[in-house]
Amino acid sequence: MKPVRERTGWYFYDWANSAYITTVVTLLLGPYLNKLAQAAADPQGFIHPFGLPVFAGSYWGYLITISVMSQIICLPVAGALADGSPRKKALLAAFAYTGAAATVAMLFLKGQAYLAGGALFLISNLAFGASIVVYNSFLPDIATEEERDAVSSKGWGFGYAGGGVLLALNLALAFKADALGLTEDQAMRINLCSAGIWWAVFTLIPLATLQNRPPARPRAPGKSAVSEAFRQLARTFREIRRYPQALTFLLAYLLYNDAIQTVITLSSQFGYDELKISIATLSLAILMVQFVGCFGAIAFNRLAAAIGAKRAIMLSLAVWTAVLVYIYVSVRTTAQFFVMAAIVAVVLGGSQALSRSLFSLMIPKSKEAEFFGLYEISDKGTSWLCPLLFGLALQFTRSYRLAILSLVIFFALGLLVLSRVDVRRAIREAAEDPTGLKTTQ
Repeated sequence: MKPVRERTGWYFYDWANSAYITTVVTLLLGPYLNKLAQAAADPQGFIHPFGLPVFAGSYWGYLITISVMSQIICLPVAGALADGSPRKKALLAAFAYTGAAATVAMLFLKGQAYLAGGALFLISNLAFGASIVVYNSFLPDIATEEERDAVSSKGWGFGYAGGGVLLALNLALAFKADALGLTEDQAMRINLCSAGIWWAVFTLIPLATLQNRPPARPRAPGKSAVSEAFRQLARTFREIRRYPQALTFLLAYLLYNDAIQTVITLSSQFGYDELKISIATLSLAILMVQFVGCFGAIAFNRLAAAIGAKRAIMLSLAVWTAVLVYIYVSVRTTAQFFVMAAIVAVVLGGSQALSRSLFSLMIPKSKEAEFFGLYEISDKGTSWLCPLLFGLALQFTRSYRLAILSLVIFFALGLLVLSRVDVRRAIREAAEDPTGLKTTQ
């Protein structure tokens, strides 16, 4: 049994960072940046960042794509740095507090400052993703293989609860804005800033409880950390081919989680722009998702114990596909939006928590952080293929429903590729080095 204190501290980083995903990425920043972009748009509804014509409503989707393109390069490097460092906690702190500082700075966004807002999002989301790479790499240290489904699911549960508590406070401010003499925009900026403060304060708990461990593959004497990280990254891309089942899972995860993240990050924009739902009402819907999602993660952990993690994930993907069809056909009122949000909440935590724990079984020992760097490219709020597709579909059709329906193919392809993953074989591959000798895992 791993130390309970360290494991509890690990849970609290999910509590800390999930406020950023819930308040900033899922709820407020997309509608707010689009509002800033629309204020700067020409009569045809286009903005021109760096001379490029962009439909204002597509700005948020394109930003997500740009963010993840940078993460494709940076996150595996962050993982390589973590694997070779005896001070992973210091890396976690550096990434977390960079992201939190950029989020706090969103307090000052107003007028037509859509470019400044985009820059702060790119910095905060990149730092968020890098911190999650390091955070995930602690999972094999604090949980045995048999415990990882439960520990990962509990971490997601903490995240939903933490994001939900701050969102409830954000909601209270949104409803009391008039009484406090605040405009809607001022209340939104304060709530964006609050997510950065929350992230910074609660990160102190994992930093106080997690333990550094000697790296399994220490850096060679005289080699710089960055240059060694790039060399290790090159090795990672070569070595992942020696683990074909893990590589197949990563491809499936890239496809289906890309679609999941797009639904999460663009749902508030759909509700705000297409259905004309107020930010306060959208906050209620996202708050419901947080707490229903907490129970959904626990329920899917029990389902995984009964039928296996892979089958449980596949079931969740079938539900996700049905949700997109439901949005296209039926979601036209606030009540229907809430029904959609409740269904999403049930499968959201389970599909992501079980994916993380399942992948952890496929990672060879001493390579946890670098492999999670590849994994994190398509994890929380870091998708890019689907937001790009969504943004292009919206720009050319001006239809949110068609843009959302286009994501079905990613769930279908992800489900098909996942069905081809042999989990037992993947675990055997992870337990052997490239020469076929057993590791100490």
